[in-house]
Amino acid sequence: MILRRLLWPGAIATVMLALLLGLGTWQVERLHWKLGVLAQIARAEAGPAVPVGAQPDPYTKVQVTGMLRDDLSASYGAEVRDTPAGTQLGTQLIVPLERDEDDIILVDRGWVPDKRPRPIARAEGDVTVEGYVRPSDKPGLFSASDNPATRQFYTLDTSAIGAALGLQHVAPFVLVALGPPPPERYPDPARHLPRPPNNHLSYAITWYGLAIALVVIFILWARKALNA
Repeated sequence: MILRRLLWPGAIATVMLALLLGLGTWQVERLHWKLGVLAQIARAEAGPAVPVGAQPDPYTKVQVTGMLRDDLSASYGAEVRDTPAGTQLGTQLIVPLERDEDDIILVDRGWVPDKRPRPIARAEGDVTVEGYVRPSDKPGLFSASDNPATRQFYTLDTSAIGAALGLQHVAPFVLVALGPPPPERYPDPARHLPRPPNNHLSYAITWYGLAIALVVIFILWARKALNA
């Protein structure tokens, strides 16, 4: 009779325990995978940039030479930053880079404030831009609406931006420029390759902690049931 009282609760607790332990183990595996990804990004960031290919891997550190068309710039996103002039709203400056007999590459030259005392620094002639590859995006259900007429975009969709700028044969990725902070003028390029968040250790501790709590609670309940 006593064993029968423990049978179903014990079976349910066993299934829940297996589920919690499985989730914890999965997070440990994800932790090792994420550490490998972060190490790969760190090695790529420390190493030299490679020439850009026709279909470069996402977030590869590359370099490309061509002419920046500052006269065909567009804006992407909106971000508030602290500047020497105070807190300001700004955007990412997207500029096409023309190459001989190759697709045009949209270059994210960096952040620029909406209100600036000095003009944006313009590149003259052919330049070599170093940065990382960011894949083109597609607007989601809750994405902010782009304004092609004013060249203001909130989704980094290279085909849409290229069409608004009157460009054809645009590469399906954006080159995000890397570099030190500018001494006086904008744009302000990215400093590092993006790094995905790594919260898997805390998740694993949470799942394993819940598993331990389940075992303790079941033992206390079983002792109480056996002594009833």
